Amino acid sequence: MALGLRCFRLVHPAFCNSLAALTRPVSEVTLQTVRGRQNDHGQCMAYAAVPVRHFATKKAKAKGKGQSQTRMNLNTALVEDIINLEEVDEEMKSVIEALKDNFNKTVNIRTSPGALDNITVVTADGKLPLNQISQISMKSPQLILVNMASFPECTAAAIKAIRESGMNLNPEVEGTLIRVPIPKVTREHREMLVKLAKQNTNKAKDSLRKVRTNAINKVKKSKDKASEDTIRLIEKQISQMADDTVAELDRHLAVKTKELLG
Repeated sequence: MALGLRCFRLVHPAFCNSLAALTRPVSEVTLQTVRGRQNDHGQCMAYAAVPVRHFATKKAKAKGKGQSQTRMNLNTALVEDIINLEEVDEEMKSVIEALKDNFNKTVNIRTSPGALDNITVVTADGKLPLNQISQISMKSPQLILVNMASFPECTAAAIKAIRESGMNLNPEVEGTLIRVPIPKVTREHREMLVKLAKQNTNKAKDSLRKVRTNAINKVKKSKDKASEDTIRLIEKQISQMADDTVAELDRHLAVKTKELLG
């Protein structure tokens, strides 16, 4: 009996530690050292971990210090078997970068030759950037020249594209040379640029919606690989990523609007 009680005292701490490990989050790797008194030898017990990725929910985005954050725990291996969220995140980030690039090139108070580069011209061979079918140069601070000598048949289409670019440009043609006077910086011109910035932002949001829809459709097709709860959590995470991206797009629009209106 005495021997049995002594053995129980030695086993009891390890048994309790095992139960404690079972109640901890699966993302932790629990390493417990049980100190036995017999012969002053330490015993170590390690419990294997299941990889888990923590994703923030809308509640986690609450602003202010000291506020608690709600997080969703998703098994990383399981999620990656359904969809690569890092690729989805990169696609969403590319939408932001495209808008920033658009703002830099086409929505500026001072129109530059680079602003005309990516104006889309409808030609017999399809839609092409203006800089691929012409030579664009700055004649003076008030005038941009577009030389259509290499593609004279596209001159009329180029004029139409420049006029409809939304940059308040009124091109004039002399043979295959298009003269583009740079508009004066008036209050009306500034407000027109703000309107153009909003239009470009809305187009970016349309692109973002396509990324979100494609991602969620891909997840829906994987219902046989995971539970409904897991599928729903992944869909919520994708939606949250899209919401965060929309907020970032709006932030860039606000900064640009302030810059344009002065």
